Amino acid sequence: MTSDLNQRSHIRIPAGHGDEMDAWLYLPVGPGPHPVVVMAHGIGGVKAAGLAPFAERFADGGFSALVFDYRHWGDSTGQPRQLLSVRRQLEDYHTALAWARRQDPLDATRIFVWGTSFAGMHIVELAASQPGLAGAIAQCPLVDGLAGAMKIPPSRGLRLAAHALVDLVGSALGRKPHYLQVSVPPGEFGVIATDDAMTGHARLNPGDGSWPNDITARSILDVTMHRPARRGRQAGCPLLMVVAEHDTMAPTRPALRVAAQAPRGELYRSRGGHYDVYAGGLDHDNVVQVELEFLRRHSTVSAW
Repeated sequence: MTSDLNQRSHIRIPAGHGDEMDAWLYLPVGPGPHPVVVMAHGIGGVKAAGLAPFAERFADGGFSALVFDYRHWGDSTGQPRQLLSVRRQLEDYHTALAWARRQDPLDATRIFVWGTSFAGMHIVELAASQPGLAGAIAQCPLVDGLAGAMKIPPSRGLRLAAHALVDLVGSALGRKPHYLQVSVPPGEFGVIATDDAMTGHARLNPGDGSWPNDITARSILDVTMHRPARRGRQAGCPLLMVVAEHDTMAPTRPALRVAAQAPRGELYRSRGGHYDVYAGGLDHDNVVQVELEFLRRHSTVSAW
């Protein structure tokens, strides 16, 4: 570990088959073991794109935060680059959870999972399948890939599917990956072509070249087929769903249904749109406070 500012350490987590996940570990002031929040980003996101403000606030509030890049993304290893695999990303959450449970400064009995946007899929899946979690937070979550695909105009959806199939076939034949832009202005061709997408990219872009705005085209097929919203009733731990009032990116109806169906579900309707939960957004401070209160309730950490 190499110490950094704000008690942040830079770590590498072995992920099998020679791969490593790049991560930051934030530790709060005071003796441990500390409860920990395991955190990752959404579609095409890297930890440097807006996750530090959440982790810093959690550490200020008495919680460790383990923030990681999925394999194939950011500073983690994995080829091809910018491949989104639901299965692999879930494996990466499991790898991060297993690593956290082995660390003496961290309390293995008080581990939370946190995910934003597309990672909401992983959070609902983990809440329904991973025993021993103290709680789970899904922020502006996409929880139904098919519902998300239905928001795409049919003509553009067909073009995206064609590109995805070309890339999938090409990968089987050993060809180089075919990439698509993730966030593009309305009228241009890419995965997400909305004004909100461009607002989010401008707000979260670290500006150091670490966040490429592209994705392997085959990844789109994986997104569409995954529908963890159907497992809401199986969530075994407290589950906080932070659902934006005016989200044009992730369909809100499936997320609201998960909050209502989860046995220990909680709901916060954040003001504004999909990217207003992040630093600089309309409701960031309120969202972080709600999430901290959730963490405290379910870990018995008192407010400082």
